[in-house]
Amino acid sequence: MKFGSSQSVTRKEDVRFLTGNGRYVDDIRLDGTLRAFVLRSPAAHARITRLDTTEALKADGVRLIYTVDAVRDRLEPLGCRMPLEQANGEPIPKVERPHLADGVVRYVGQPIAFVVAEALEQARDAAELIELDFEELGVVTDARDALTPGAPVLHDIAPGNQCYDWAIGDEDAAEDAFASAAHVVKTSVVNQRLIVVAMEPRGILIRYGADDRWEGWVGSQGAHAMRGGIAGSLKVAPARLRIHAPDIGGGFGMKIMQHEEYALCALAAKDLGAPVKWIGDRSESFLSDAQARDLQTEIEGAFDAEGRILALRSTSWSNVGAYYSSVGPVIHTIFSGNLLGGVYRVPAIHVRVYGALTNTTPTDAYRGAGRPEVIHCTERLMDAAARQIGVDPVDLRRLNLLQPEEMPTTSPGGMAFDSLDPNPIIDLALAEADYDGFDDRAAAASRDGKIRGRAAVYYMERTGGGPDENAAVEISANGDAVIRVGTQSTGQGHETAWAQILTDSLGLDWDAIALAPGDSDALPLGGGTGGSRSLIMASRTIALASEDIVKQLRPAAAEELEVAEADVEFSAAESAFRIAGTDRAVGLTEVVKKVGGVKGFGAVDTRQNTFPNGCHIAEVEVDLETGAVTLDRYTLSDDFGVIVNPLLAGGQAQGGVAQGAGQALMERGVYDPETGQPITGSFMDYAVPRADDLPWLEPRFTEVPCATNPYGVKGCGEAGTVAGIPAVALAVRDALIRAGAEPIEAPFTPDRVWRALAAR
Repeated sequence: MKFGSSQSVTRKEDVRFLTGNGRYVDDIRLDGTLRAFVLRSPAAHARITRLDTTEALKADGVRLIYTVDAVRDRLEPLGCRMPLEQANGEPIPKVERPHLADGVVRYVGQPIAFVVAEALEQARDAAELIELDFEELGVVTDARDALTPGAPVLHDIAPGNQCYDWAIGDEDAAEDAFASAAHVVKTSVVNQRLIVVAMEPRGILIRYGADDRWEGWVGSQGAHAMRGGIAGSLKVAPARLRIHAPDIGGGFGMKIMQHEEYALCALAAKDLGAPVKWIGDRSESFLSDAQARDLQTEIEGAFDAEGRILALRSTSWSNVGAYYSSVGPVIHTIFSGNLLGGVYRVPAIHVRVYGALTNTTPTDAYRGAGRPEVIHCTERLMDAAARQIGVDPVDLRRLNLLQPEEMPTTSPGGMAFDSLDPNPIIDLALAEADYDGFDDRAAAASRDGKIRGRAAVYYMERTGGGPDENAAVEISANGDAVIRVGTQSTGQGHETAWAQILTDSLGLDWDAIALAPGDSDALPLGGGTGGSRSLIMASRTIALASEDIVKQLRPAAAEELEVAEADVEFSAAESAFRIAGTDRAVGLTEVVKKVGGVKGFGAVDTRQNTFPNGCHIAEVEVDLETGAVTLDRYTLSDDFGVIVNPLLAGGQAQGGVAQGAGQALMERGVYDPETGQPITGSFMDYAVPRADDLPWLEPRFTEVPCATNPYGVKGCGEAGTVAGIPAVALAVRDALIRAGAEPIEAPFTPDRVWRALAAR
């Protein structure tokens, strides 16, 4: 079917974006809108001794200034939204983050005062008039240092800065396997802190109406989740808010999380009786947006004489920052700990993770949400094992990968794998990468004063699952169709993919299909975009809404055709109702016109996951004189299940690899360990990959349908990041080893690589 699934249909939304007609939060204008500015802490850990807003309140245009005394009893503090049980069965300490600092600041950038004025410049100027004095306290920025006796303590409720001690697996079984192993391999892995640099900064515009409800526009990955979060902070029922999610310029997990500014704006809008807008600037983003990764891991594997895995175990230290972000404590625990070993055949695992509070910006989910970290650790161990045992790294992976005949199977971490066929995927990657031609390329590089390195990794991802999802499809009497879904696009191409699903289901005119912006009033609930769940959930809800439409229209179609309902069948390919076994038919849009329009609804409630997987191969060249690293070749071979739109899936894979390469080669959030000051506070100090940092990335797919959803699709939005980090990092480490240097940790910047080479 033209424009149906499995076709590389170009994106419907791109004409709007490329012609400057996108509509983001800052593009929305309401009469009388006031502007907000946040006074943030210049210290990483300090006791506030003076906070005087007297002069600031007299400044031109100032309408309101909040400090903690004005909001302490009116706003519920922020905290972890998901329960986490520690190894001893106890809940994690209730570390709460006030919307404005309550006597003590614990990281640079923490909000202290909230200024609302008639213009943004007036609010900024007034903030400079606020008198602030503080007494500096001891600082700790590293997770392992924070858990060391004598380290400065951030919260009395979390003695020793430990906010959790979490474990999963069978410790005794793992210990027995290690005791009998022919080979024990150990390595350490650092997944450094990353700063989320979405193209569009965070923002909110919100007003309070005569109906005692708030209406807000937020750059959010989920209108319903944002509504619930803000309502929780305001201590009101979610029904008191209507949240819109217009066009969103990138999210990566950070834009589904609660941050202090949202509820502060809502409260100010009610107090002032006027709309209030806050738009973060890039400097604020570097300080206040939830950050990512920051995990240190010691991992070891037990192998038999041939290289088969007998057990894996790891101990990790997770830096959650100064407070919990929305789901920060679960990222390196229940979101990822049970994935140790990926889709390798692993008889036993044991994982232990310690969560540490530090004087840094809170961390949370970021593209992959813990899965990139654990697969990076797994693949680093497999590479180290191949070197220690003396076998080819690809052969070692083949030996240990689960096979189709073993499906379905449940891993030691409780993952129910339903579909997998790794060998054809590896074969395709090796062929497309010209794996056997590496030695010739390495020799040519050597003649140019460079050393070449490579790595082949096999990754897996966990995607989909809950929360619940809804969709509504409304067709007007003139044939125009509008789709409403509770998962919002942040650049993935939902408008195109959802139209393809609807085309499959109803055969409507492609140009007549539109996607409505996110709106919490439009649907009973919505799960939001996260965990690469959108296609998995939305495909079913749109299909169910389409079935509902067909069911509603069947009586009118039967009347038009003058037969019983039982004799009428619907053909999506023809977009028509037909008398079974005849050529007599009536078009769907004709029936819709007759009844004056129709609206269908679909909902799903499932927690089943999908497991995209694949083989990625990276080749790098390292300049021996300068330490500069060039990512010269990169091969993708992925199983995303059934591909609805190869163009969109390929774009997601390419973008994911770019972010993975960014972590491997250049991105690193750095704090001064003595003062807690962020060293990487702008793009002058924090690099992200550009087009000229990457080779051409050609997506390649092997479709292995999964059994957990009707379309057989697997999530693809984060997989490239999961694979890209270990593929690029291990390729650089391979080059350093070939050069006789000690391997170092990412990011492999020229300075760090040069120093490693110079220390040979």
